[in-house]
Amino acid sequence: MAKKKESRQKKMNVRVDFTPMVDMMMLLITFFMLCTSLSKPQTMELSMPSNDKNIQDEDRNAAKASQTITVYVTGDNKIFYVEGLPKYDDPNCMRETSWGKEGFRKVLINHHTEDGSTPVQDVMKAKIELDQKKLAEPEKYPEEVYNKKLAEIKSGKIDGKKVPVLTVIIKPTDKSVYKNLIDVLDEMQICSISKYVIDKINENDEKLLSAKGLK
Repeated sequence: MAKKKESRQKKMNVRVDFTPMVDMMMLLITFFMLCTSLSKPQTMELSMPSNDKNIQDEDRNAAKASQTITVYVTGDNKIFYVEGLPKYDDPNCMRETSWGKEGFRKVLINHHTEDGSTPVQDVMKAKIELDQKKLAEPEKYPEEVYNKKLAEIKSGKIDGKKVPVLTVIIKPTDKSVYKNLIDVLDEMQICSISKYVIDKINENDEKLLSAKGLK
């Protein structure tokens, strides 16, 4: 008997056309570009000196000693502070503190003025109450209204009264690390301190730091 020829299946080349997928991807990319909010640049609030010519220079820079803290950002990742204005003839007026909420932030929050008030605690408490009101009734506190009331709180206008606010003078040395200065500025935002200034180290500061063995 003759052998039967084995049947062979005819193979077909399958080709998938991805051209429509390109159009679909372009539509999706366009959709997400239009519907997704781009990341907003993060900014830091700065309180600039007044330009009012009627204000005398000594009044322009005046700050009560009991409402002032002078901060020295030094080398070796160290931070020192003076409650009030520095006493250049007394190196012991400088105190060292650590970073974070158990250190420098704690100093700011617990600072008392001569009348016994705690400016940072009062401002932070008022801000927490404002945040709670915004969370409970967001329609009554849009961004514009919230920012206006927050600015009033930071300036010392709380419950219709004018309360003292803390002024922080920040003095970084040439040996200090840039990151440490940013950490101090972050604490200004965390503690809702609106009055702060970055000042240069003067000759008296250099003598005070040298007497303390700091750079």
